[in-house]
Amino acid sequence: MAFRASILSLYPEMFPGPLGTSLAGRALERGDWDLELHQIRDHATDRHRSVDDTPAGGGAGMVLRADILALAIDAASPAGDPRPRLLMSPRGRPLDQGRVRELAQGPGAVIVCGRFEGVDQRVIEGRDLEEVSIGDYILSGGELAAMVLLDAVIRLLPGVMGNAESGAFESFETGLLEHPHYTRPREFEGAGIPEVLTSGDHARIDRWRREEAERLTRERRPDLWQRHTGE
Repeated sequence: MAFRASILSLYPEMFPGPLGTSLAGRALERGDWDLELHQIRDHATDRHRSVDDTPAGGGAGMVLRADILALAIDAASPAGDPRPRLLMSPRGRPLDQGRVRELAQGPGAVIVCGRFEGVDQRVIEGRDLEEVSIGDYILSGGELAAMVLLDAVIRLLPGVMGNAESGAFESFETGLLEHPHYTRPREFEGAGIPEVLTSGDHARIDRWRREEAERLTRERRPDLWQRHTGE
């Protein structure tokens, strides 16, 4: 069964966007994953198709209403749907490669793209939405964040990457950043390829790549290095 992604958005026309090109686009054409788009505003109940209202207690901005969003979620993900329900949110758990792998191994995901100041807490709790963040910054809405999540997941689906091993040694897959890469030409602006990579000694090459991955992780991401070593 193909991985099935259901997107709930006020701007579903933004999709597939970049997901319609390259690896993800070809996988979509082959049927390796399915994309369903749902307009949240279709579930509004007034003639103005309102989906938001002022925040209780006062304050700036508007809040996506619980009743409207609940109707949209129920339509896209009826009872018995085994897929996780995700809400792209800056206050969510940071997305990491481990969670990406878990999602790629599942049946798909229902992804709510928030807008305005936020989403009524009651629908988050009432519809068991898992809040997910792609970084410590604010976007205009959850659509771009949903695309980032899906791109990371889709490339791990069976058959999407031509060489399955190409994803096995990337940054974060081993808990480390990835080692440096080189290719032709052998000389570029006075800089050469490290001798070890042209030695043909695969044990030395593996050792060098591991050492470089460790060095880069220590220098650039001490938080990852600490988790990796348990120190």
